[in-house]
Amino acid sequence: MASVDLRDELSCSICLSIYTDPVTLSCGHNFCRGCIDDVLGRQEQAGGYSCPQCRARFLGRPALQRNVTLCAIAERFQFSQPGGSGEVFCTYCIHVPVPAVKSCLHCEASLCQDHLRVHSRSPEHVLSNPSTEPKTRKCAVHKKILEYYCSEDSTPICVSCRLDGEHGGHLVESLEKASEKKRSQLFQLLPKLESKRSEMEKRIQILEERKISVHDKAADVTKDITVIFRDIRRDLEDLEKRVLMEVSRQEKQASLTVSDLIRQMEVKKDEIAKEIRHAEALCHTTDPLRVLQEQVSCRRDLEKGLKVETTRNDHEVDNLSMDPISNGLQALVDIIRKVTKGVYLPDPTDVTLDVSTSGDYITVSDDLKMAAYSERQNDLPKTPERFECNQILSRQTFSSGVHYWDVEGSGSGMWRVGVCSPSMGRAGSEAIIGSNGRSWALEYFISQYSAVHGNEEVQVSEDIACHRLRVRLDYEAGLLSFYELSDPIKHLHTFSAIFTEPLHAAFWVGWDSVYKESWVKIEDSEMMDIPFSHM
Repeated sequence: MASVDLRDELSCSICLSIYTDPVTLSCGHNFCRGCIDDVLGRQEQAGGYSCPQCRARFLGRPALQRNVTLCAIAERFQFSQPGGSGEVFCTYCIHVPVPAVKSCLHCEASLCQDHLRVHSRSPEHVLSNPSTEPKTRKCAVHKKILEYYCSEDSTPICVSCRLDGEHGGHLVESLEKASEKKRSQLFQLLPKLESKRSEMEKRIQILEERKISVHDKAADVTKDITVIFRDIRRDLEDLEKRVLMEVSRQEKQASLTVSDLIRQMEVKKDEIAKEIRHAEALCHTTDPLRVLQEQVSCRRDLEKGLKVETTRNDHEVDNLSMDPISNGLQALVDIIRKVTKGVYLPDPTDVTLDVSTSGDYITVSDDLKMAAYSERQNDLPKTPERFECNQILSRQTFSSGVHYWDVEGSGSGMWRVGVCSPSMGRAGSEAIIGSNGRSWALEYFISQYSAVHGNEEVQVSEDIACHRLRVRLDYEAGLLSFYELSDPIKHLHTFSAIFTEPLHAAFWVGWDSVYKESWVKIEDSEMMDIPFSHM
């Protein structure tokens, strides 16, 4: 009865089976990791998270903490149950399963206490602790019991293998002695494995938290994008209305002007028609005196009537001004630029240098923005934070979010810029950023850029347009990107990694017998359009 009660306590409420890799929610309830992952995945699509057992609600996807104690208890319980991984039953008790107390390697059978009493006592019937596979304790070639272990071939052997077989002359020892050595090695290995498992659990926890953070960040970005595009649609609609209203206004003004000209032309046409009728009448009169007396007046009036107003340029009414349309297109460009800056780039990060980390051959400016190589050694106190090489870190550390800063380097000499973790070493050549697995850097030397990480260097550009760079860090995404701030902006390289420690901005200025002048300066960042494909 107690075993049944314990099984209930060790059963997952989702799958109703004994816990497999149990994890705990913040409300205190436990579930199999696979079971609760499936439930949370379905809840994610529904838009809310809650405990399947107590219905406690969570603001975001809850973190899953492995319950080490419960895991050990569940494994022990499984092992102790009939049919569990550790249970062996008597081969001859076929009607009722009876636990075995010994296994006979000769008979390849397991024996309960009753069958053991009547079992043969002859020497060839070797008894051992209960085993699910007694036949595996025999040599596959000679069908004799495995009593020895060949260290050279790393395999158990029988006495015939040792004397007559292919293992003759090899280093051979008894199974007991070899297993004792192996157990000793395993005991020494266990703490290391436990440490590794603990480290993996921490990293899994960090990644789980990062997964939640990415989900929350995506939700926030989705919300911001929705607002931005709603504003874009509103701005575009307003812009469309303004441009169309201006075109309509110009059309109306031009139509009024044309109508006015038409009216003037109609008046002139009527006057000309009147003159035509008068001239026709004179043509048919027989009184010469009348014809001659009205001829001068007729010519003068006719010329006056035929004279058309030419002070207005008729072509002005044929064309609409393109200024409002051009202004509208410029406003559209401004909208896009505003969206680009608002979505793709946060505000620049203020980065300053930490003189407590500076090497002995570096001069730091008063505003803590510039580091230059110095031939004169500085007399600085030796502290654990200080580098032995010509390197300096930022005061700031970055453990989340998106950050960027701009730097300018000397056109001569050699220098590196990048990021590193605080746990990076401070002495030796491996302390230079990029020369180890805890730092990432871009190097400038002899008019070329190279990406450096883990002491592996990859050339990324020989065509140097300028010595100004942008360093962009997206911590959650695990991306570190470098851009040359030329015109146009040029993407140089992007590192992809899983960041598990806070990061410093790092700067190294090298020394060369020919190019001695090396310096790096942190600049005030300007809002610039970085190509979306690299962001």
